[in-house]
Amino acid sequence: MSKIHAAITAVNGYVPEYVLTNKELESIVDTTDEWITTRTGIKERRILKGEGLGTSDLAVEAVNGLLKKRGIGAEEIELIIFCTTTPDMPFPATANILADKVGAKNAWGYDLQAACSGFIFGLATGAQFIESGKHKKVLVIGGDKMSSIVNYNDRTTCIIFGDGCGAVLLEPDAEGYGVMDSILKTDGSGMQFLHQKAGGSVRPASHETVDNHEHSVYQEGQTVFKFAVTKMADVAAEIMDRNGLVSEDVAWLVPHQANKRIIDATASRMGVGPEKVMINIQRYGNTTNGTIPLCLWEWESQLKKGDNIILAAFGGGFTWGSVYLKWAY
Repeated sequence: MSKIHAAITAVNGYVPEYVLTNKELESIVDTTDEWITTRTGIKERRILKGEGLGTSDLAVEAVNGLLKKRGIGAEEIELIIFCTTTPDMPFPATANILADKVGAKNAWGYDLQAACSGFIFGLATGAQFIESGKHKKVLVIGGDKMSSIVNYNDRTTCIIFGDGCGAVLLEPDAEGYGVMDSILKTDGSGMQFLHQKAGGSVRPASHETVDNHEHSVYQEGQTVFKFAVTKMADVAAEIMDRNGLVSEDVAWLVPHQANKRIIDATASRMGVGPEKVMINIQRYGNTTNGTIPLCLWEWESQLKKGDNIILAAFGGGFTWGSVYLKWAY
């Protein structure tokens, strides 16, 4: 009997209409378009505007489009794994809220929090439910409304992040396509360099925490950059070695879109040329959990059945990892 793999059978994405350009940021904080572009590769990012709109609203657009593409109803979805750092609220899970909004009445679900590595952690997790035979249709969503936890007076972080969401559908495949391997890592000692200081049980919300902007992203950029460059490149090279892949075998690298220099370093370590690297950071910035599925969505028309694709990410806390998959359609 052929081994069952979890194959991506549909992908879709959504970004909000409002475009926050580097030029506009120049009027908000002490920065310049040249400074931002040179150090990050980002020219603009999308921001979700509107009272009472959250990450689930981004996901509704992505998921409804995905279901339409695949020609299935929401009631056929059995499990929703929602990878996010900006849930609608601490509880209930945004996966539950989304299920209600799209009519996925037969699905159970939960949120997965691994910062910028969340989507690949979720993909590897969702694959287990397919491979075990437990489920036939699993939605893995990566989305964030990062504008909700960014301090627009902090020029070191506000230039980086944007809002967006992508979603994939996992289904069983017996032809040898789908998720082939994953390597996932965490190191909690990195927490001090990239985190959100307040809003959790250690430091609940108070006048003091709000006044001090402690509910926003805190990052020690240089330290995070050094770790990310090394770890993301290492794990991408490791998954290639483990699966006997050389650079010529890889059709695409899909890297987390945090910084153009980190992406370039990862591609270089893999021996992959720029023509094989998906990059949209210049238009969307870092959408955290959304970056990798948004890339797959934008490049979908260029993907061919059987393509060897390497996904790689690095996130706060620290988290990092890589997934090797064979495109199924």
